[in-house]
Amino acid sequence: MSDGIAARQARAFAPASVGNIGVGFDLLGHTVAGPRDVATVRRIAEPTVRIAAIGGPVAGADSLPLQAERNTAGQALIALRARLGLEHGFELELEKGIPLGSGLGGSAASCVAALVAANALLDRPLPREALYECALDGEAVASGSRHGDNVAPMLLGGVVMATATRMIALPAPDWLHAAVVHPDQVLETRRARAVLAEPYPLPLVVAQSAHLALFLTGLQRGDAALICEGLVDLLVEPRRAPLIPGFADAKRAALERGALGASISGAGPSTFAWFASRADAEAAAPAMQAAFAAAGYGSRAYVTPVAGPRAEVMEARAPGTQAAAR
Repeated sequence: MSDGIAARQARAFAPASVGNIGVGFDLLGHTVAGPRDVATVRRIAEPTVRIAAIGGPVAGADSLPLQAERNTAGQALIALRARLGLEHGFELELEKGIPLGSGLGGSAASCVAALVAANALLDRPLPREALYECALDGEAVASGSRHGDNVAPMLLGGVVMATATRMIALPAPDWLHAAVVHPDQVLETRRARAVLAEPYPLPLVVAQSAHLALFLTGLQRGDAALICEGLVDLLVEPRRAPLIPGFADAKRAALERGALGASISGAGPSTFAWFASRADAEAAAPAMQAAFAAAGYGSRAYVTPVAGPRAEVMEARAPGTQAAAR
């Protein structure tokens, strides 16, 4: 904005994401170029957060709660107001572009898009790192826990390590690409987490830690062989795979076509595979879709750089002005 006039309305998007990246449960994630949620936020005088409307092309979007405290985006803005002690409030509209229950971070995208838009309306906008805690508050509404493997990469872009207090951007070589396939299935996060309740034997946890170390070292060095050796999930995938018809065959199709590794995106049912080139990812995506088709499910495929986009403000405006793109 110009002449010191604060914006009163802003529109922002947040991209889809691959949570966990297989080997990093609740710890790692990367963004996906393609599907996105969009939030329009207005600064209002009333000291409250209200959701005016939820729409978009996604089936079931109109069934999401309009009560702010029961909605990931609404709760994130409630947390932002409380954190900063704001006297003003926010009114929110959501356009859902990420399918519900897809394992592509739709609940996280709504709260991140809302936060990024609301941040543009503050007299002193915060750095992205300062929005993280509020995003965790919002994500907890959907999943029942505070994990940042979806919200953190959306805030920073690319591959991110998300702990309880930190977002750490990780290097991702530009040749790394992912094929992400979303079958026409719905798997609710709470159900997918329920199958993880039983304890794991220590030797299995140690083996998983070794895979994680190899994977992170491979990213740091840009070493495809290390990434391939590390991208093997021994803990979560074996328990969730039976919940996703066609997953095993889709993973096999990716590996047979040169994938460095493949696993379940977030809570599922979406499936992702990493490749050493975009051409390899584009060649494998139809075979992954064919595997789900053989199980009786249509699907959509996205090919994306692993170093994907971050959430951004699309436009902001002050009263009586034209929208200004950012």
